[in-house]
Amino acid sequence: MSTEENPAAAPRSLAEALRGRDDVSLAALLRSRPDLITPVPTDLTQLATRAGTRASVVRALERLDRFTLQTAQALAVASDPATYDELLGLMAGDDGDPAVSAALPHALGTLRAQALVWGGDDRLRLVRTARELLAPSPQHPSPTGLGPTVREAGAGISPGRIQELLATAGLPSTHDSVSALNALAGLFDDPERMSALLDQAPSESVEVLERLVWGPPYGQVTADPAPRLRWLLDRGLLLPTAPGTVVLPREVALRLRAGRAHRTTEPVPPPVEAAAAHRPQMVDATAAGQAYTALATVEELLKDWHEGGPAVLRAGGLSVRDLKRTAVALDVPEPVAAFWVELAYAAGLLASDGEADERYAATPAYDEWRERPAGERWARLATAWLAVTRTPGLVGERDAKDRTLSALGPGLDRSAAPEVRHRVLALLAGLPEGAAPDAGSLLARLRWERPPRADRTGGGAPSPYARRAPAQPAEGTRGVAARAGGPGAPGYPADGASGAGGEDDLRSRLARWTLAEAEMLGVTGRGALSSHGRALIGAPPAPRHADTRTEPAGPGDKLPVHHRQTPVPPALSPAEQATAAAAAGRLLDPLLPEPLDHVLLQADLTAVAPGPLERPLADMLGVLADVESKGGATVYRFTPASVRRALDAGQSAADLHAFLAAHSRTPVPQPLAYLIDDVARRHGHLRVGAASSYVRCDDDAVLNEILADRRAAGLGLRRLAPTVLAARTDPAALLEGLRAMGFAPAAESAEGDVLIARADAYRTPPRTPPEPVPDGPPVPDDTLLAAAIRAVRAGDLASTAPRRPVAGAADTAPGELPRTTAAETLAGLQAAVLTNDTLWIGYVNAEGGASQRVIAPIRVEGGFVTAYDHTADEVRTYPLHRITGVAEIAE
Repeated sequence: MSTEENPAAAPRSLAEALRGRDDVSLAALLRSRPDLITPVPTDLTQLATRAGTRASVVRALERLDRFTLQTAQALAVASDPATYDELLGLMAGDDGDPAVSAALPHALGTLRAQALVWGGDDRLRLVRTARELLAPSPQHPSPTGLGPTVREAGAGISPGRIQELLATAGLPSTHDSVSALNALAGLFDDPERMSALLDQAPSESVEVLERLVWGPPYGQVTADPAPRLRWLLDRGLLLPTAPGTVVLPREVALRLRAGRAHRTTEPVPPPVEAAAAHRPQMVDATAAGQAYTALATVEELLKDWHEGGPAVLRAGGLSVRDLKRTAVALDVPEPVAAFWVELAYAAGLLASDGEADERYAATPAYDEWRERPAGERWARLATAWLAVTRTPGLVGERDAKDRTLSALGPGLDRSAAPEVRHRVLALLAGLPEGAAPDAGSLLARLRWERPPRADRTGGGAPSPYARRAPAQPAEGTRGVAARAGGPGAPGYPADGASGAGGEDDLRSRLARWTLAEAEMLGVTGRGALSSHGRALIGAPPAPRHADTRTEPAGPGDKLPVHHRQTPVPPALSPAEQATAAAAAGRLLDPLLPEPLDHVLLQADLTAVAPGPLERPLADMLGVLADVESKGGATVYRFTPASVRRALDAGQSAADLHAFLAAHSRTPVPQPLAYLIDDVARRHGHLRVGAASSYVRCDDDAVLNEILADRRAAGLGLRRLAPTVLAARTDPAALLEGLRAMGFAPAAESAEGDVLIARADAYRTPPRTPPEPVPDGPPVPDDTLLAAAIRAVRAGDLASTAPRRPVAGAADTAPGELPRTTAAETLAGLQAAVLTNDTLWIGYVNAEGGASQRVIAPIRVEGGFVTAYDHTADEVRTYPLHRITGVAEIAE
């Protein structure tokens, strides 16, 4: 039976509407609006109250798609309550729109599911707070561009003036202003009489109405309006709202708009168009190459900071100079360097050491990460990138206090970043395999799914009282329809801002950064989502594109997708994300190049690595030689300093000859063998120790040469014995000074043994990756939802169940706690234990919070009552002195 046939069945409040829902519907509400469950409400009345608070409603409106938001905006300018047919007329217009008619039930169902609308189709009510946010007002014009109704706008007009309007419009006079405004509104609501009135309007007056019809509906007039304006003012087609200010009534605007609340409705999301199509194998190969480069870049970054990286700024983060040095070391632009630094930090591979002289360095997790297979290492980086809220693209910009945002510093978190990244990749997954998106259509789809702030509330429209528009003397008005489409037009700045750098602009920038970062990371290849990228977000395999071309015909060639796009995959839970990341790593592994165990030695003291090297070979070669160039093949150069570095690390000349012979596909060149032997022959001939420091050598002629060299003056050398020199500098400075003079000294221990200078890596203490900044309360899991709904249902039962007061107890109004004396409370509880009855009690906890509970007492002793609590669905013990009173549950 419908609510029309049975009016008593219609809910009278949002709480009653929620009370009529089943558990599945309540769970969907709490899942879509998790702020309603923090903390768990005591009953459905409190849940409804919380769902109507301003902060919660604003948050819910921000998550509506464009058409659902337009539906809510139409309800805000409809009558309260409205019928479904009235809403359909506002959305589709007098001529109707099949697409709007087909999409409206789903949009209305979404508003109902999120508790923004309640009531049957014959009595649709928008939540009061949402109506206040979306309804037109002089301070906050509606995004629809509509103004107030005749009754609202005419409330401040004098009774005599209202009667003049009736007379001019050809209506009989009335005995009061209310009936006069009703008569005028009835005229505007009547299509035939309204059409006849507008047919009499001069063309100049019609032009003024056309300028106001789509908003803003306010304008300024002079003290002596032009005849075209006077004609409209005399018939109530323009009504004064303040001295010098007029407004176009809502009924008139709707008549001129053919019943439409919006100039353009968007019932169907814009499709994401494909700008180019590539062979899937080419996409995967390109993405795999980028993934390998990403791994190599992160390793190179942390290797560069192996013995302790740059210092941490006092305010936190990396200095501009250190970021430039890092960019030079990685051979990338500074914004790209900031991305790799932030990625390593997000993955937990990089952190500050926390010492007094705080510096950045690799974490112990980096050593573990290096030993994992390449696919697993990439999956860890990609998973961290998906979830992190830090935004490297903001590095170099300024915050609200005009401070520069630095890499690894504070102020880079944007809670919307993970959601935008997932949406971008999910939309790419909806394209055919190998298709690269058109960036414009992708951004348009994102804007439809999450409209800009001006489209949500219209708060960015200028108030006619706050700011005057340029004078337009030719029209006789000022500020009439400054922009076609009014404040709801796309791109209209919010809150008086310029539109650059605001929240809505940030979402578009996040989407563009996602496309660039996904390409650098190897999630996409040539702009298209790779197979391992699909697995990373849990998307199913995409269909092959029907077009057989592998490349676009030109830069502007677009391949239509229409409705063949696959469904957008939902966001994954942490456990599902870990499983998806592992699957993505397994798909990537076969695409990565196999590490090589050899190099090609050349006569010019260089070695060419034709591909990635096995880790032991790469590590040893990195000590023995310097990297000269990188790319598809890496070129290493052997120098006296690099060979001495290998000897300092504990290698002998024989070890180096054997190593090169074992790992070179070409014979060891004679110049390289001579270089190793020559450096090794002189290595360790001099010994440096600590006196402050000293030099000893069996050949006193060498010591004489050192003393005679003017470059040794700064070392403070003096002879202690024919074979020993003492110095005022420390051993490290003495080593460097002698090497700068062309000698090859070796350090020795206190026992006289040669010290081996191993490249010991500096590590921070164990660190956890940065926690993402949540975008509101987390979505509750199924277990929490079930428990919360059970508690809310039980609490609602406690607050609404009919009850019989204990004899002698004071009557309680609905929602109040029962009040009985201590003796009556004890007697009631003891009686319930004997009869197994259920009681309704009032309880005040230790923090002073009062609540109502339905309990089945089991035992009363020692000043406590043990009972089964139906509200909490468990057995609990309550102190008797905290129970305010008891009442029996009625049959």
